[in-house]
Amino acid sequence: MKIIECVPNFSEGRDKKKIAAIARVFKSFSGVRLADFSGDADHNRSVFTFLGKPGDVLEAALAASGKALDLIDMRKQAGVHPRLGAVDVVPFIPLAKAKMKDAVDLAHLFGQQLYERFGVPVYFYGDAALIPGRGELAAVRHGGYEALEMKMINQGDAPDVGNSKFNARAGATVVGAREPLVAYNINLVSDDLRLAQNIASQIREKGGGLKHVRAIGVILKSRGIAQVSINMTNCKETPLKSIYDLVNTLAAGRDVEILESELIGLTPKCAFAGTTPKYLKLKDFDKERLLETHLKHFED
Repeated sequence: MKIIECVPNFSEGRDKKKIAAIARVFKSFSGVRLADFSGDADHNRSVFTFLGKPGDVLEAALAASGKALDLIDMRKQAGVHPRLGAVDVVPFIPLAKAKMKDAVDLAHLFGQQLYERFGVPVYFYGDAALIPGRGELAAVRHGGYEALEMKMINQGDAPDVGNSKFNARAGATVVGAREPLVAYNINLVSDDLRLAQNIASQIREKGGGLKHVRAIGVILKSRGIAQVSINMTNCKETPLKSIYDLVNTLAAGRDVEILESELIGLTPKCAFAGTTPKYLKLKDFDKERLLETHLKHFED
């Protein structure tokens, strides 16, 4: 069976009623499994993870995006996480017997229908990218929502789908296809933003650090702590222990300890090679956070 995982990121992490309203949309689709969702007030972002057959995933993603667009006004939104729009990022991931082409085709179909139904311009990234230089999400999202209006009028930065008219309320959406990604945060016993940013610059692949690692440093104002926020794109080659140990070493060099770490969404089992959740000081972890747990639902 072809199964697609979809992990939409919406630019709302503070209003629990709005997040719950979006969750209810996913739950109303019997053909998909809502595996996880969470909101973060400092990032002002919610992340939903759901799985299903391609057609079911498409319709659920469009319906939930429509609800999010009704509820979120980017003119009133702010947070520490980079973003372009209310429906910020929608990646499609091939699982089971699905191939990357299936995910790419679904991403392109979703992007076209998102614009046709709601008038939101779309950029494609990852394996779904149509323009060289748009493979990396960070490159597409560079400048964020605040720079989007000016960005869209430049011919080289125009959206892949839709016109270049700036939609102030909705912003733009980045749609992609990719392999499973692990979203992982490490919180420090410190409120030193520069330390978190320095650690992030040293661990990410672009800065000569660990392969398949993207990272930024942010402050969680609600808790008064610094965080290294990480995306890991290949857990077979770079498991969580490699990241945790390097961050721990770099932080210890400044006499700072790791407070805890956390996963956002699901993760494949391969991420835990050579370690345990306890070693990683991982909070709120159980087997429901493993991708394989939810895939079994479709095998029964």
